[in-house]
Amino acid sequence: YFENRGYLEVQTPLMVPSPGTEVHLDAFEIQGHPEARWLITSPEYQMKRLLSAGFNRIFQICPCFRRDEKGSRHEPEFTMVEWYQVGSTYEELLQETENLVAFVSQQVLGRTRVQLGNDTYELAPPWQRLSVEEAFQRFANQSALELAEDEERFFRVLVDEVEHHLGRNQPCFLFDYPAPMASLARLKAANPALAERTEAYIAGMELCNGYVELTDAHEQRSRHEHDLERRRVLAKPNYPLDERFLSALIQGLPPCVGMALGFDRLMMLLAGTQDIQDVIAFANARL
Repeated sequence: YFENRGYLEVQTPLMVPSPGTEVHLDAFEIQGHPEARWLITSPEYQMKRLLSAGFNRIFQICPCFRRDEKGSRHEPEFTMVEWYQVGSTYEELLQETENLVAFVSQQVLGRTRVQLGNDTYELAPPWQRLSVEEAFQRFANQSALELAEDEERFFRVLVDEVEHHLGRNQPCFLFDYPAPMASLARLKAANPALAERTEAYIAGMELCNGYVELTDAHEQRSRHEHDLERRRVLAKPNYPLDERFLSALIQGLPPCVGMALGFDRLMMLLAGTQDIQDVIAFANARL
């Protein structure tokens, strides 16, 4: 799919000097390396450095590693499909995602309709689009923008009251997250209270997470420092900033979009299973 769309496949390091500052992600530290290194939680930083160096369309399929990932949808080692497009729009990112998933389903199963338990899901585009605010109002009778002032409460309502309603019968893009949940996404020019961030859900399960990417190095550094302070308050491991990534933003990251899709979760859909261990030959529990 990607080669037919003019993307270049890339390979970036699995051992990195910073695994990121995301508050809810913890990394595995490499012991015995002469310099501080961690296994990647995502290949995002190095892929964006390639964009700053002049590449326009890139993709990668690689293992990622996250501590304390347990459950029927999580593994400490999993496979990510991540891609970036320079010059594309928010909507074009959504279209690329739904077209990719439908293409893979058609190639593997010969159809775009999949079965999970007693329910059938149509993967062919267009998928449903639902703003975060609309989803919270509809399923939790609460305002996402108001809840965003307390991140822990926001995510508790998302997980407990909203997520299981998403992507029923057909996949759903949840889009326009409150600004405090922007992560590495750009804020909307017309409404800075919202971030141009999206996640796709199928059968109540998050499949992917994408952004119109933040390209402002000063703003990115400020967000990193804010996240590190929150990690300190929560007594979580603190990681160094990736100065070369920030330097690449200063050098010039062009306007771009990016998506990270859980390969194993996509395979779960095609295999008709709701347990990630069913699609991994050697899941952590079987090692």
